[in-house]
Amino acid sequence: MKILYLETSSKNCSVAISDDEKLLCLCEEISDNYKQSESLHTYVEWALEGAGLTMKDIEAVSLGKGPGSYTGLRIGAASAKGFCYGLKIPLIAVNSLESMIQPFLETNYDYILPLIDARRMEVYTAVYDGKTGKELSPTEAKILDETSFQEFKDKKVIFVGDGAKKAKDILNLPDAEFRDDIYPSAQYLIKRTQEKIERKEFEDIAYFEPFYLKDFHGVKKKKSED
Repeated sequence: MKILYLETSSKNCSVAISDDEKLLCLCEEISDNYKQSESLHTYVEWALEGAGLTMKDIEAVSLGKGPGSYTGLRIGAASAKGFCYGLKIPLIAVNSLESMIQPFLETNYDYILPLIDARRMEVYTAVYDGKTGKELSPTEAKILDETSFQEFKDKKVIFVGDGAKKAKDILNLPDAEFRDDIYPSAQYLIKRTQEKIERKEFEDIAYFEPFYLKDFHGVKKKKSED
């Protein structure tokens, strides 16, 4: 099954294509300017070319559904839904935090905690078992302070993601490891996507919305009075 993967929830605009579990091509770039709107469809074209496929060969689309950048998630979701509508193929959605833990599974960590910077002292996070990747606590928006995550003080734990830099300065966890160079990547959606396909966990394309976690705080228009 040829699958297209889109991950646009962070500074990493990432596109991958697989044949079942085999990665055929990956195109991605980390940019502080969030280049999803200008780069995503170009990366899709490059990935298809690298895989030796055309869009008509794609049999499903998998999307990193967030949490993360509101604008990035909207761009990724709109593109994924458009592809699925046009090709009449299923949509699979995977929590973007799960793609961040994949490189660290089975590497002797008791726990893996992805941290996505949500500005100020807030991060999007969840707790995953370091051996199995099982989610141990649900995704949440968490305000960091010196008392955060003290339950892991005597455990072998790694914090990954662009929120790890500020976490390292705040948390009282001298034995923990921190990797702030990790971003969600389309290539690490493959495993969870295959599991969801086997269970036939497909999204309703018409009603699908990204996992924003928090409401977007924009300027509300004042309703005119009759």
